Amino acid sequence: MQFNRKNFTNDQLIAIYKLLLLPRLIEEKMLVLLRQGKISKWFSGIGQEAIAVGCTYAMQPDEWIMPLHRNLGVFTTRNMPLRKLFMQWQGNKEGYSKGRERSFHFGIKDYYICGMISHLGPQLAVADGAALAYKLRNQNKASLAFTGDGGTSEGDFHEALNVAAVWNLPVIFLIENNYYGLSTPVTEQYRCEHLVDKAKGYGIQGIRIDGNNILEVIEAITNVRKNCIAQQKPYLVECATFRMRGHEEASGTKYVPQEMLDEWSKKDPIKSYENFLLKEGILKEKEVLITRADIKQYIEDELQQAMNAPQIIPSTSEELADVYAPYTQGNWQTDVILIGNASSGTVVNELFAEKRFIDAIKEGLRQSMQQHPNLILMGQDIAEYGGAFKITEGFVYEFGKDRVRNTPLCESAIVGTALGLSLEDFKSVMEMQFADFVTAGFTQIVNNLAKIHYRWGQYADVVIRMPTGASVGAGPFHSQSNEAWFVHTPGLKVVYPSTPMDAKGLLIAAINDPNPVLFFEHKGLYRSISGEVPVEYYEVEIGKARHVQEGSDISIITYGLGVHWALEYAQQHTDISFDILDLRTLLPLDYEAIQTSVKRTGKVLVLHEDTLTGGIGGEVAAWIAEHCFQLLDAPVLRCASLDTPVPFNIKLEKNFLASARLDGKVQQLMAY
Repeated sequence: MQFNRKNFTNDQLIAIYKLLLLPRLIEEKMLVLLRQGKISKWFSGIGQEAIAVGCTYAMQPDEWIMPLHRNLGVFTTRNMPLRKLFMQWQGNKEGYSKGRERSFHFGIKDYYICGMISHLGPQLAVADGAALAYKLRNQNKASLAFTGDGGTSEGDFHEALNVAAVWNLPVIFLIENNYYGLSTPVTEQYRCEHLVDKAKGYGIQGIRIDGNNILEVIEAITNVRKNCIAQQKPYLVECATFRMRGHEEASGTKYVPQEMLDEWSKKDPIKSYENFLLKEGILKEKEVLITRADIKQYIEDELQQAMNAPQIIPSTSEELADVYAPYTQGNWQTDVILIGNASSGTVVNELFAEKRFIDAIKEGLRQSMQQHPNLILMGQDIAEYGGAFKITEGFVYEFGKDRVRNTPLCESAIVGTALGLSLEDFKSVMEMQFADFVTAGFTQIVNNLAKIHYRWGQYADVVIRMPTGASVGAGPFHSQSNEAWFVHTPGLKVVYPSTPMDAKGLLIAAINDPNPVLFFEHKGLYRSISGEVPVEYYEVEIGKARHVQEGSDISIITYGLGVHWALEYAQQHTDISFDILDLRTLLPLDYEAIQTSVKRTGKVLVLHEDTLTGGIGGEVAAWIAEHCFQLLDAPVLRCASLDTPVPFNIKLEKNFLASARLDGKVQQLMAY
């Protein structure tokens, strides 16, 4: 291995040696602690330290890095307190994730490190978002994301590189090619000669380097970073390396040929660099011994302080409180009008305008864009074309292409990009062209957006607009009601308005809220209903139901199109007194409003367009049975759509929908 010292001084070369040695000696200590049962799991990066240390050394301290399992050198090179890292690995509350995450599944904004999730690939798109933030601010910065040889097979790798290339983002994608994804060799992972060859397919530049040569890594990343910033383009770097231990300690290395281990042990990044320093006379043997002893003592001292940390005492209230980033609606700026639980809305300003549902959403988006210069809209065909439903028509001319961004068909990458923007204090609204397509971004939503605040205190200031629902003859892939998928996911907020007033006010509230919000918009309501909407910029409170009308015979608890089904049925059956409650927010639910409605009637029908099994109606019915049993005069009934995909034929679709069974369920309740 040849080392080229370039313009490094002796002191700099020695400082790099200490940075390189520290994670190795920490790891050796961690393996001892693992055998002693003092930590539960460890992903070893022994043999790969030069990559993490070299990359972090080359990047600026305020540039985001997205590391993976074996990148301890990123954390140590950013000078994070070792005692706190030990607490993290021990699951102590004083660690970076309050005992909620293990090993390197955490981040910290103060050090510009974004914590990984086990799915690996989604990290790459988060780096896109950070790089987009730099680009929008005209900052001379780049972001860097790690992946492994195995991770390059994931769809997220393709999506992230494609988005970065199309949008000319200053992001470095770094592949640690250690020749095995757990036990799967690269011969079963890809067919190109080298992984860096993939760069050509995206029209970007790439370079392959010796990942075990610390000086080569520093030089390469320094130059790549400069090119990314100067050219405003992404770059792919493949680092040839090898991990000398298992994927994690329990998996071992029996699947690796011994001759391969022998070959790579000769290329050990610490020993090779140490020999170079000794040969050049930059260090002496005695100094090497002293350096190692000093670092080992530092590790022991920090470990001892970590060991003295108090044992964790679980607090249920704290656990629940940390699921969402704290936010008080209506108080973020004094001129926001907050509409509460009134059926018609209560506002100070009496200026109203008759608007269709779709126009109310458009106005809420436009006023939010005016209110927040840091708000970015992203989605397929949303710029000049105005989106599939024309909601953003004209926005690109008003706010510019930087803020109203057409995206490639890369749902996962765009959700990840939105999260990356949030790291840099941008807000974003992503239009999912149809709610059905959300499956392509599912991992980013339920594992990255939803969990990030609970895991390490980082908010995800992201709204995903979800055109949803049947009744328009669009068939099984453009008509699904999939809100229940997300109601089951702590950390998300799920909003589903039924009126123009609520559509505008709840969308504004969702954008103001720093937590991730899935905003469901029923396509069947877009142009079919109108209503009075305040002209002013206002919020409708998330988490508060709307009492639509008061009654004494039957409570219909519903949302979305179900509200209009209920109102129409009530108008046709004036002999029955219906109490109608519009949930509006499905996560969190307004249990107080639900209980109040149950008290009024004693008979409850939960109505929704979603299919019966696993729908939100089951949760509402179960809560009522558990908490309001003494108020009931009959079993809680559910009225939902058939447990089938949504059919295309209009007659079949009408039969599928819950409205086809509404009368039967009402009569069943009245018979009690």
